[in-house]
Amino acid sequence: MCGIIGIVANQAVNQDLYEGLGMLQHRGQDAAGIMTCDDGRIFLRKENGLVRDVFDDDHMQRLQGTMGIGHVRYPTAGCESSAEAQPFYVNSPFGIALAHNGNLTNAGSLKRELFIEDMRHINTESDSEVLLNVLAHEIGRAGKVNLEPDDIFDAVDRVHQRAKGAYAVVSMITAQGILAFRDPNGIRPLCLGRRSSPKGDEWCVASESVALDVLGFELQRELDPGESVFINTQGRMFHRAPKHALIHTPCIFEFVYFARPDSVIENVYVHKARLRMGQKLASKILRDWPDHDIDVVIPIPDTSRTAALELSYQLGVVFREGFMKNRYVGRTFIMPGQNERKKSVKRKLNPLPVEFKGKNVLLVDDSIVRGTTSAQIIQMARDAGARKVYFASAAPPVRYPNVYGIDMPAASELVAHDRTEDEICRLIGADRLIFQELEDLIDAVSEGNPHLQQFDTSVFNADYVTGDIDDAYLEALNSQRCDMAKSERRLRDNEVVGLHNAA
Repeated sequence: MCGIIGIVANQAVNQDLYEGLGMLQHRGQDAAGIMTCDDGRIFLRKENGLVRDVFDDDHMQRLQGTMGIGHVRYPTAGCESSAEAQPFYVNSPFGIALAHNGNLTNAGSLKRELFIEDMRHINTESDSEVLLNVLAHEIGRAGKVNLEPDDIFDAVDRVHQRAKGAYAVVSMITAQGILAFRDPNGIRPLCLGRRSSPKGDEWCVASESVALDVLGFELQRELDPGESVFINTQGRMFHRAPKHALIHTPCIFEFVYFARPDSVIENVYVHKARLRMGQKLASKILRDWPDHDIDVVIPIPDTSRTAALELSYQLGVVFREGFMKNRYVGRTFIMPGQNERKKSVKRKLNPLPVEFKGKNVLLVDDSIVRGTTSAQIIQMARDAGARKVYFASAAPPVRYPNVYGIDMPAASELVAHDRTEDEICRLIGADRLIFQELEDLIDAVSEGNPHLQQFDTSVFNADYVTGDIDDAYLEALNSQRCDMAKSERRLRDNEVVGLHNAA
């Protein structure tokens, strides 16, 4: 998962882009980048690391201009070297930059097309560079020096015909403006904000509304599936609805885990959706386990806190904070390598024995992916003196890999894959395990926006909404995503860096 932002303003945008990326940091901690444009000149800074570490005062002063785009990344496709950091840039035609959140499911075939038919070279393993070159080629087909909005929108229509999968895109065309668009299913989020200034309207597109809030932009709306928006350098906004709109299927995992609770996605307050997830879980417990002996409900920080608080209220059980979190350790779900994830759990969470000793504890998490973190936390609770440890997940069992931009592990590394709920319970060491029902999860989100009828729920039921995912694709994905394959790629990347430094 990644975070993207683009701004057209009447003043320098470097500081706004920096602040906006900081608000999107939860979406990617691997790399960050900003590209701006000033009087036809491009300025770029990108590198591995957190936003606060990638940019210093000198970098910020060099990022001149009144329009620009930014990106925060964690590895979804490709390797983890700084060469994969975004935005990407091509100088023909016009000079076009692009930042992308999602994953192209046909990146391999597109890469071959680009080389053979479009005569374009791809230098990295990133599908974002592939998408940039497809867009650049289609814009070039206009054959004009001065582009009209319709020329750009026609190019995006052709991108939709060629690219498959999930993509929310922000692109900068040198000296002309900022382009943003979503895939025809609207899987990945992208919102539009406006800010008034004495010199006219200023515009921002971003992955989540929270980035607009901190910058003083008023949320206008979410881009529709397949919609394109172009904002020229004078601050005029143009848009085009898709010619062939598909069924709107936003990723439901945004509401479960990725998005900040203070964001609004698809006109749904994420915080309220998570409250409703807690209500649904409580109803299931009261229905299936009316004589429960839970003494205390404890969330696993931070994403599950909202659901856990509402669950405890509905059950009439005390809510307590039982784990203290070290906020300087990143999300373990995002971290590469199983050994690193295991080490980081104990560095990140420390139990408060006074909240566990002699009690029957219900731990609440947003989801269970690999299960190793859940097992460690359950053991922490027992070591802290809990008499019994129950575990509840605000999401259903994650049984299948995600192909639309979430770097979930290979299917064989998912604890719920090919296992029953009882088997999962025994494997993670819980005394009882409660999963959210998929129908309840869908209801919890869609209640905030009745127009949302369907979601991408493929990680729970293998229903891949783009219709182009088969067993061969999943098998290839499995070989790329397993921890052993990732370790081998990191080793190769380190060797390349070492050779470069030696030279």
